[in-house]
Amino acid sequence: MKLGMIGLGKMGGNMAERLRRAGHEVVGYDAFSDASEVGSLAALADALAGDGPRVAWVMVPAGDPTEQTVTDLAALFEPGDLIIEGGNSNWHDSVRRGAALAEQGIGFVDAGTSGGVWGLENGYALMVGGTDESVAVAQPVFDALAPAGGFAHVGPVGTGHFTKMVHNGIEYGIMQAYAEGYELLTRADLGIDVQAALECWQEGSVVRSWLLDLLVAANKADPGFAEIRGVAADSGEGRWTVLEAVNHGVAAPVISAALFARFVSQQDESLAMKAVAALRNQFGGHAVVAEVTGPSSHSVQGPAGNA
Repeated sequence: MKLGMIGLGKMGGNMAERLRRAGHEVVGYDAFSDASEVGSLAALADALAGDGPRVAWVMVPAGDPTEQTVTDLAALFEPGDLIIEGGNSNWHDSVRRGAALAEQGIGFVDAGTSGGVWGLENGYALMVGGTDESVAVAQPVFDALAPAGGFAHVGPVGTGHFTKMVHNGIEYGIMQAYAEGYELLTRADLGIDVQAALECWQEGSVVRSWLLDLLVAANKADPGFAEIRGVAADSGEGRWTVLEAVNHGVAAPVISAALFARFVSQQDESLAMKAVAALRNQFGGHAVVAEVTGPSSHSVQGPAGNA
């Protein structure tokens, strides 16, 4: 099918390529990228015109960029067309956007998307919210992007981004646990071969996981993470998860502690937070802050995602 991909950065660009490999026709637009195939949203809307409903996937940063893009696209689309929003938006915003678009007869699907820079080859976990009718229109796209078992229609509009929010909160906690264990092994002063210990955990251990694999790779490339500072930003989803836990009376001490650890990392040096920073760089290409070796520190960009 034909699809418009708005936002051709480290996620959107790879998603467009995976769709093309699956035989779909993708029209890409990004005002800040040479990869853009059209010069404006209006041109993209025109390029998508045909026999069936127009479908566009918005993959731009959450907040104002997403708000403006969805608003501008809605003015160009017609009843029956569909907008999919795959960024890390607050689920409340998705509910509001879906209701406003429904009044215009335009479908809306909020698609929580996980996979980082590895999604091009491995596929993306997709948690989507929307009506059965809207999801059915885009099902061929979801089937192409997700690996077997990696797609779920989790409920009405808003549930996709709520589910992705909780997913990212869990991610915070898992990364923090690995990072704290890594620091304890390193500081034990017992001559522990930390790299060997981590690699052992990759096979047969109950704590084996893809994130552990990435920690092993990161420590092998930079033993002790000597090249980066222990600074890890919080993308917002961890905060939202903790706030929702409070709102619903759900105890979430692990996720909360992981969020607060990131706050601490932005002020004080920590080997555990170096490990978190390295993990974010490995799976999502998030920039890391280099250790100070001269007058000032600087960011180092890695391979490219969202936590």
